[in-house]
Amino acid sequence: MDEFTKLLLAVVASRHGDARLTARAREPGTSAFADLLRGISRAEQERADEEASELSDRGVGAVLFGSPEYPHLLSQIRAAPPFLFYTGAADLLTAHGIGVCGSRNASDEGLRAATACGEVATQQGLTVVSGYARGVDTTAHFSALSSGGSTVIVLPEGINRFRVKSGPVADAWNTERVLVVSQFSPGRPWSAGNAMARNNVIIGLSLALVVVEAGEKGGTLAAGTKALQLNKPVLALAFALNPRGNAALIRQGAISIRNRTELRARLMEVAKNPQGNQLSIISGM
Repeated sequence: MDEFTKLLLAVVASRHGDARLTARAREPGTSAFADLLRGISRAEQERADEEASELSDRGVGAVLFGSPEYPHLLSQIRAAPPFLFYTGAADLLTAHGIGVCGSRNASDEGLRAATACGEVATQQGLTVVSGYARGVDTTAHFSALSSGGSTVIVLPEGINRFRVKSGPVADAWNTERVLVVSQFSPGRPWSAGNAMARNNVIIGLSLALVVVEAGEKGGTLAAGTKALQLNKPVLALAFALNPRGNAALIRQGAISIRNRTELRARLMEVAKNPQGNQLSIISGM
């Protein structure tokens, strides 16, 4: 299947698909998307073709659930989206990555910790995977890029709404080391529900999830809890005054990380054992 056809089918799925599309694609693969295309009117096909052409002209591509290019780790979770739109370094879709999440209103200590996460992940040959909010997300992206590493930005909105943010991230931007992905229709605006759904992609693209700062409720705590439920390694940073969400995740079984040395050791174990889970990472140390 050529790149434009994949993009066209992703556009059709974003317009006419439903929550069951991934489940339908688990057995027959991408033929489920072709069936969807055949089931819409000629006018709808022409509109989808026009949108796909515009996206292609801007360097946007797509991967479909059930295709060889779809990230294997992500395909293993039940909440895997049926398609991903992307722009940038497509090879990072299948790179070994480490998820980083935390508050958009992070403390100075949290921002220093996010910087350390980006640096240590890069040293271990791991790509940083995170959202695109201010605070922990953008700090981790900048740290990875400025350290010579790579990063994946997972959007809570459509890819048409993406812009490189001014500031440190823009200064370090390198199109060969950044991938931007979205599971939503290209023009879809941000919403809190999108942000929660987006966390599944961050978790699914990552070998492990590092929780920098989590409040007693909210998206970061939810992401850590979800990753634990999926038996994904979760590393929760432990500060002198530990954030309530971090402490809660550690009580639930997350691995406590007290300093850069411990973070490096755990990420080294994750990099050596990419098929590992929470129990194997604990027992491997």
